[in-house]
Amino acid sequence: MSVGELYSQCTRVWIPDPDEVWRSAELTKDYKEGDKSLQLRLEDETILEYPIDVQRNQLPFLRNPDILVGENDLTALSYLHEPAVLHNLKVRFLESNHIYTYCGIVLVAINPYEQLPIYGQDVIYAYSGQNMGDMDPHIFAVAEEAYKQMARDEKNQSIIVSGESGAGKTVSAKYAMRYFATVGGSASETNIEEKVLASSPIMEAIGNAKTTRNDNSSRFGKYIQIGFDKRYHIIGANMRTYLLEKSRVVFQADDERNYHIFYQLCAAAGLPEFKELALTSAEDFFYTSQGGDTSIEGVDDAEDFEKTRQAFTLLGVRESHQISIFKIIASILHLGSVEIQAERDGDSCSISPQDEHLSNFCRLLGVEHSQMEHWLCHRKLVTTSETYVKTMSLQQVINARNALAKHIYAQLFSWIVEHINKALHTSLKQHSFIGVLDIYGFETFEVNSFEQFCINYANEKLQQQFNSHVFKLEQEEYMKEQIPWTLIDFYDNQPCIDLIEAKLGILDLLDEECKVPKGTDQNWAQKLYDRHSSSQHFQKPRMSNTAFIIVHFADKVEYLSDGFLEKNRDTVYEEQINILKASKFPLVADLFHDDKDPVPATTSGKGSSSKISIRSARPPMKASNKEHKKTVGHQFRTSLHLLMETLNATTPHYVRCIKPNDEKLPFHFDPKRAVQQLRACGVLETIRISAAGYPSRWAYHDFFNRYRVLVKKRELANTDKKAICRSVLENLIKDPDKFQFGRTKIFFRAGQVAYLEKLRADKFRTATIVIQKTVRGWLQKVKYRRLKGATLTLQRYCRGHLARRLAEHLRRTRAAVVLQKHYRMQRARQAYQRVRRAAVVIQAFTRAMFVRRTYRQILMEHKATTIQKHVRGWMARRHFRQLRDAAIVIQCAFRMLKARRELKTLRIEARSAEHLKRLNVGMENKVVQLQRKIDEQNKEFKTLSEQLSMTTSTYTMEVERLKKELAHYQQSPGEDPSLSLQEEVESLRTELQRAHSERKILEDVYSREKDELRKRVADLEQENALLKDEKEQLNNQILCQSKDEFAQNSVKENLLMKKELEEERSRYQNLVKEYSQLEQRYDNLRDEMTIIKQTPGHRRNPSNQSSLESDSNYPSISTSDIGDTEDALQQVEEIGLEKAAMDMTVFLKLQKRVRELEQERKKLQVQLEKREQQDSKKVQVEPPQTDIDLDPDTDLAYNSLKRQELESENKKLKNDLNELRKAVADQAMQNNSSHSSPDSYSLLLNQLKLAHEELEVRKEEVLILRTQIVSADQRRLAGRNAEPNINARSSWPNSEKHVDQEDAIEAYHGVCQTNSKTEDWGYLNEDGELGLAYQGLKQVARLLEAQLQAQSLEHEEEVEHLKSQLEALKEEMDKQQQTFCQTLLLSPEAQVEFGIQQEISRLTNENLDLKELVEKLEKNERKLKKQLKIYMKKAQDLEAAQALAQSERKRHELNRQVTVQRKEKDFQGMLEYHKEDEALLIRNLVTDLKPQMLSGAVPCLPAYILYMCIRHADYTNDDLKVHSLLTSTINGIKKVLKKHNDDFEMTSFWLSNTCRLLHCLKQYSGDEGFMTQNTAKQNEHCLKNFDLTEYRQVLSDLSIQIYQQLIKIAEGMLQPMIVSAMLENESIQGLSGVKPTGYRKRSSSMADGDNSYCLEAIIRQMNAFHTVMCDQGLDPEIILQVFKQLFYMINAVTLNNLLLRKDVCSWSTGMQLRYNISQLEEWLRGRNLHQSGAVQTMEPLIQAAQLLQLKKKTQEDAEAICSLCTSLSTQQIVKILNLYTPLNEFEERVTVAFIRTIQAQLQERNDPQQLLLDAKHMFPVVFPFNPSSLTMDSIHIPACLNLEFLNEV
Repeated sequence: MSVGELYSQCTRVWIPDPDEVWRSAELTKDYKEGDKSLQLRLEDETILEYPIDVQRNQLPFLRNPDILVGENDLTALSYLHEPAVLHNLKVRFLESNHIYTYCGIVLVAINPYEQLPIYGQDVIYAYSGQNMGDMDPHIFAVAEEAYKQMARDEKNQSIIVSGESGAGKTVSAKYAMRYFATVGGSASETNIEEKVLASSPIMEAIGNAKTTRNDNSSRFGKYIQIGFDKRYHIIGANMRTYLLEKSRVVFQADDERNYHIFYQLCAAAGLPEFKELALTSAEDFFYTSQGGDTSIEGVDDAEDFEKTRQAFTLLGVRESHQISIFKIIASILHLGSVEIQAERDGDSCSISPQDEHLSNFCRLLGVEHSQMEHWLCHRKLVTTSETYVKTMSLQQVINARNALAKHIYAQLFSWIVEHINKALHTSLKQHSFIGVLDIYGFETFEVNSFEQFCINYANEKLQQQFNSHVFKLEQEEYMKEQIPWTLIDFYDNQPCIDLIEAKLGILDLLDEECKVPKGTDQNWAQKLYDRHSSSQHFQKPRMSNTAFIIVHFADKVEYLSDGFLEKNRDTVYEEQINILKASKFPLVADLFHDDKDPVPATTSGKGSSSKISIRSARPPMKASNKEHKKTVGHQFRTSLHLLMETLNATTPHYVRCIKPNDEKLPFHFDPKRAVQQLRACGVLETIRISAAGYPSRWAYHDFFNRYRVLVKKRELANTDKKAICRSVLENLIKDPDKFQFGRTKIFFRAGQVAYLEKLRADKFRTATIVIQKTVRGWLQKVKYRRLKGATLTLQRYCRGHLARRLAEHLRRTRAAVVLQKHYRMQRARQAYQRVRRAAVVIQAFTRAMFVRRTYRQILMEHKATTIQKHVRGWMARRHFRQLRDAAIVIQCAFRMLKARRELKTLRIEARSAEHLKRLNVGMENKVVQLQRKIDEQNKEFKTLSEQLSMTTSTYTMEVERLKKELAHYQQSPGEDPSLSLQEEVESLRTELQRAHSERKILEDVYSREKDELRKRVADLEQENALLKDEKEQLNNQILCQSKDEFAQNSVKENLLMKKELEEERSRYQNLVKEYSQLEQRYDNLRDEMTIIKQTPGHRRNPSNQSSLESDSNYPSISTSDIGDTEDALQQVEEIGLEKAAMDMTVFLKLQKRVRELEQERKKLQVQLEKREQQDSKKVQVEPPQTDIDLDPDTDLAYNSLKRQELESENKKLKNDLNELRKAVADQAMQNNSSHSSPDSYSLLLNQLKLAHEELEVRKEEVLILRTQIVSADQRRLAGRNAEPNINARSSWPNSEKHVDQEDAIEAYHGVCQTNSKTEDWGYLNEDGELGLAYQGLKQVARLLEAQLQAQSLEHEEEVEHLKSQLEALKEEMDKQQQTFCQTLLLSPEAQVEFGIQQEISRLTNENLDLKELVEKLEKNERKLKKQLKIYMKKAQDLEAAQALAQSERKRHELNRQVTVQRKEKDFQGMLEYHKEDEALLIRNLVTDLKPQMLSGAVPCLPAYILYMCIRHADYTNDDLKVHSLLTSTINGIKKVLKKHNDDFEMTSFWLSNTCRLLHCLKQYSGDEGFMTQNTAKQNEHCLKNFDLTEYRQVLSDLSIQIYQQLIKIAEGMLQPMIVSAMLENESIQGLSGVKPTGYRKRSSSMADGDNSYCLEAIIRQMNAFHTVMCDQGLDPEIILQVFKQLFYMINAVTLNNLLLRKDVCSWSTGMQLRYNISQLEEWLRGRNLHQSGAVQTMEPLIQAAQLLQLKKKTQEDAEAICSLCTSLSTQQIVKILNLYTPLNEFEERVTVAFIRTIQAQLQERNDPQQLLLDAKHMFPVVFPFNPSSLTMDSIHIPACLNLEFLNEV
């Protein structure tokens, strides 16, 4: 690969720039060797000619491809150089807002100057247990790497945090310690992790201050060792401090502050306990007001001071010591404000005795005022012969005062650090530790003094250690991959370190000059020039004789020697120290006593007490001790050597903090400052070392997947990927030194990956051109065909148009001819019709005249004939009547004669006696019959005589009339009959006309009235309809409003109550969880106590021993066990009364809190139940009352019910009447035109009258029945009072018969419902048969109705089932259609591959179903085999028992003994055991029981057995036995769960049994609310004597604990699978791409084994969970809650990893996620778990997957994202968009402008300030009441339980 190939046209390079440091440009012309310049185009389109140094041949740096920009690891960049590193950091920081980036083993942290939500507990849990390269860079990832390596390698670790002031070192160290405190929490109750974190506020208060670069700058270095035990829990900590900046106590530059503690104390000066400090505002004191502004924006000093005090208290510093500390700090402020007055001579000065600040200083420190006033202005000089007291000038006094203030503060600082270490110290053995070094980075200012010299010296040592460690790791990697390596030349700064610390180095010369009596800084500088001028790391400035330059690894630094000697000596006058030693306050005196150890463990360097002081006169031999006093430089060098020894003995981890700008602007990047710090902190050195070797590393599999496009087709036939990679690289890269083949990876030199990416892009570009060519040709062909088709279409339409126009002309011509023809025909026809009509009219009039004449003649003849007919008829009838009358008279005379003759004969016969006897037989009956017959004949005779008289009268009247007419005709024979007939006709006509007119008037009146009535009826009906509509509308509105209001109110109240209930439940369950944790701690401590007791020798009781009595200490349960009390007393004697009392008070407080919470929970439960009952009452209808009691009240109630039924029938009749009236009105409206309407109307009115009469009859009947009911009740009451033991006689017929009273009442009430009105009451109720028949018919009707309802329900269920099947088939068909459509869009090869994948997935699902079926069948087979064995054993036992019984019977028969046989009774569902067998019962049924032993038995069998034992104890009224059994059971279950705390099957088994026992205690408690579903047999098994409500609460708490343990076990089993299965595994092959990976992917934390999981593994595991819970009879509601919790955990873990991993935020990952989620949803539906709400918990993950696949360019896309992602917070959406990474160069990145648009649209959301989901969140569990259908007497106890000692009662 030549240079010309690299520097070709369009290649992008980096060129230097004075403003931006590096600037990007693009070559416009290929570079050829020998060219003196490059033709470049800048990003602003400016053309530039860039000169090249031909001699050095230094071409500009090449720029990495865009796909590599923004990588997590800088070593993943192909071109490793300064501009690439700077650009990558800038892009990550500004565009993606990522502040952390890896650079090999270094974590680069850029200070954002803004609070970011990436340090919460959820983020800690997300990084816990993860490999370092798997997640996005983070300080937690470094901490997890250190923690994991400590646990795996059992080697101590160190985290070295360095950087400039303001870069964020302290914050990074603080977060690292917080991570260790969270992950490695203490195992005991000492809460050491809280104390470790509590040390931070204290150290920040006394060691941090505001500077121009940082508002919270650490002015000292510290190294904190966090100790761990063998289980890697924190047991203690230790802190070492370095170089406290004491000068800040007395001097601050502009816009800076003193240490925070001074301002905090001044802010709290108004508190009552601090009045004696005599403090005011910070502006009033000299030491706190030199920097100007005394406040920090956004910081509340008073609040911080309260936190500092709380931290002191937590660390065990007593209140008195805290007050003493604050007094010392206040005294320093007063000392700085003391006014010193110079005398006139200038060589002396004085302090006013009335100086208030000096008085306060002496009072607060407890020293003598006069001595301090004297020695502040004087000093003592000691010579060999005598001692002098000398005055000091003003400047000397100020310097001495400042030195004293610095010394007091330094001693106080050391004392606080020492006491923090004491508080963090532990007596337990430390197994390992992790050290966190928070130390200043390389510093260079305009004026650099002794502090900068020490800081840079420490950084030189750390850089040397860093370089050697990086080099060592590189060599280990090469050796591991078996790659030949050569020594890499890297910068070694040992000469610079020797210049500083070697013999006669800078520090030695400084100490030597300090020993000289009159040594000066100038003399020391001259010695440096003389000694080290030849060193390459030492230089002398040209313009100065007091400064010197040291060439450090980062930069040249010029130091000013002024003040070096004074700072190195750190002189304080001994007289002032002696005054402080004599303080009356012990703490002040202790501060200034000499240390025996010259190099203490907690050395503070410059912050330690000075060992050089001027002492008072002593014997001469002690003066030589001054030579052995250590200078500050010597102390710092010694402590630094100790630190380096510690670091070299540990595995270091590096964090380099970068300050992006000096203005503290959030997310503002200054390239100049960043490059300066990158050079200073060693990041670029790491890059240089990596670039010197093989920085790019690829696994063979990843390389093959990425660059398979460069492989030839014939090479793909080889199955060995390594061989393919070798051949490809040998063909593509000719230089073999550019790459190496390792054991598992391929190693590349710098730039080779970029070259391969270029080849890959060229290959794609060529293929793209071919595709574009083909597509463009196809498009042109399509366009030509479209134009041709359009032309043909136009021609066809034009020709058609012309043809249609011609056809239209022909059609119009023909239509005109037809119109003319028809018009002419019409005219002729009209003329003919006119003539014809005239002729017809003439004929009609003529014919009418002739017809009228004929009609008149016929009419006259008809009338004459009628008169003749009537006259002739009358004459014939008269003649006939005369003849008939004569015949009748003759017949009567003849018959009378015959009758008289026969009467005579009969009289003769009647006188004879025999005849009388014969006739007397049956005479009585005949007399009665004859009497009746006579009566009837008399009646008939009367009727006939009346008829005859009426006929005779009419006949005589008719005869008289006819006679009169005949006489009239006889008198007028001469008149013309025609005239009389005409007159008669005229009169008849007039009468007829008058009748017609009257009829017409009547009809008009009738019609008018009818119209008025109809109109009125219509108006009334309309008005009625309007009123009805209005009424209905109002009713509907009222109902809707009431329903809406009620529904809204009820919904709101329900939601509020549910929310409160959920919150209360979650709080309660958290308390239960904490209580279980306390129990666990108690058990651990008890185990430790037993171990300590068993260990011989001296033992020490821990101070935190808990005094909990036993596992069964529940509130509201009285424990009266004497043994527990004795154990508690023994524990109290062992651990001391004070501790025991303290623990007992805590326990009692907890008990009280639990009781209060329980009461609140019960109140809420009662309110909820009342609410539900009210709702159910509003919906349900009360069942009809069927039982009849015999008491009077019940009879009256029943009679009233019957009366109500009759009244309801009355209402029905009224409704019928109204309907009839309405029908009449309708019929009247319909029959307006008919003449018969009055008749029909009258008919309907008659019907109405009849209906009214019937209604009145009904009313009378109701009244009669009411009176009869009242009289019957009165008679019954009277009968009871008169004859209490004899049934009262009834006045009805047949009442003397004995009738059952219930039957009589039923018959009585049945007769009450009859509608008879004529029959007698007694006749109807004869034997009560009619009432009984009526009741029977009602029961039959109810039975038929119930059967009909059951059939309808079955039909509805069957229809629902068929509908669900139909919907499932539709969904399946839609899916198949979608799949088919997708397949059609693919190429043929892809179709085949897709079809194969679909078939494979289908076969896989079928295979899994078959496997599950086989497993179920095998389980059933095993169960049946076990049952068969049990039954065989039972049969054998039965046969043996029968044989034994037969032998017993024979023996009894032989002995002829008479025995009393006991009558056999049924099993009552109770089990009896003896008190001494209780332990055996618990052992066999709880402790030693395995779930596999009961595989074929009834689910939850132990719970049923325990309840039967409890029931027997309740039956015998033995409260002690009940209490003992329940307590032993609960403790036994706890022990089993503690022993099997990782066994899902065992935990599920006891959860189901505990819930079942709880349900049994509720179901058989006797409470009506729990007995609604019980059978009569089950009601017999209820408890009779004891109320076990409190034990039910205890069991409920235990169930909550077991449920939480079950969830914890399931989550522990699922969690390792989730990330791999959901995000990493390729469930859809060929989707994911591979990108270059960095150094961190070869992290030592990664395991060698393959821990990848697929989605099928998760589904198999959940199938196992579901099968276990179902087989063990766990309630379905609890199973739903379990899977809802598990799916939430899957959602939270997956989404958290997605939010913390840049490599998985891609389009392909979104597709994989959606597929995986659909598989999980399908599994839920297949297991009928979709109602659990598990899918709703996955909604954030579903939306995140959709977000990865949506377009992210336009404003519409932003609106779509905002409307879609409702379950994601704004931070999560922005985070995913920032992390989104294209997998190839053809996909565009998400622009910053688009992300800003999303943020602007989401501003109105009130999202929580939390980035990650809480994976530890647990939904509160609810245990709904689920009664059992089994009865206790039907349960069989298998023999495998060994419970033979239980006796069935």
